[in-house]
Amino acid sequence: MKPNTVHALVTGASAGIGAAFARELAARGTNLVLTARRVERLENLAAELRSAHGIQVEVIPCDLADRDAARLLVEQIEQRRVAIDLLVNNAGYGVTGYFLSQPWSAQADFIQVLMTAPTELCHRLLPGMRERKHGRIINVASLAGHIPGSAGQTLYAGAKSYLIKFSQALHLEYGQDGVHTCALCPGFTWSEFHDVTGSRTLMSKLPGWLWMDAETVVRQGLDAVERGEAVYINGRINRAIKSMLKLMPDRLALHLIGRESRQFRKATPD
Repeated sequence: MKPNTVHALVTGASAGIGAAFARELAARGTNLVLTARRVERLENLAAELRSAHGIQVEVIPCDLADRDAARLLVEQIEQRRVAIDLLVNNAGYGVTGYFLSQPWSAQADFIQVLMTAPTELCHRLLPGMRERKHGRIINVASLAGHIPGSAGQTLYAGAKSYLIKFSQALHLEYGQDGVHTCALCPGFTWSEFHDVTGSRTLMSKLPGWLWMDAETVVRQGLDAVERGEAVYINGRINRAIKSMLKLMPDRLALHLIGRESRQFRKATPD
């Protein structure tokens, strides 16, 4: 496709991995549609990218916890006559504490943002990609989706595991139509995620070699989806962790994760 005709939609674009996706895509000459809740941050990022790279940047604020948000977002994109060639489902966060320590409304919002909204956006944007015989979808999952669930942030690993399996299925169903889907699975990544969940102090105790920067995670993810990889785990350390836990007996792996979660997860039983 010709430069500056490609458009990417990035959710959760106001900070962290989402902002890194926006900057890397802009540097590659990709026009952008950015969405998140924090309007001022989005507008500042959009102005920066327009100035630095001469691309088109549309800003459409929305809260994906709203059950109508994905539909309304796509409708606004269509009203602006923008065809999305690359969808980056990045929006996400963690719900801290044990399952019963949070109200159901908090858990329902989490499921909506991390599972339902990405799935709906794929369903609404895939037909256009198939018609044009070209499309890319990156679902930002996590190393957590490959390993046993931990105590605290109860739904997180399950949601990320869902995104991995969902991405694999889309890869098999629509890869032959020119639409590549990849579940991007970073491990510990420098971003605001742990500040939002209140676990920054605990996470800072982890050794530096476990961490990756968001820019590297993003570059690897974009290259992986272009290669047609259905799942990509960032970093040799993270791939080794996944392989090691997969080879362990389930009981031993669960015990190991349980021990580590007690040390590093900020979880308060009800």
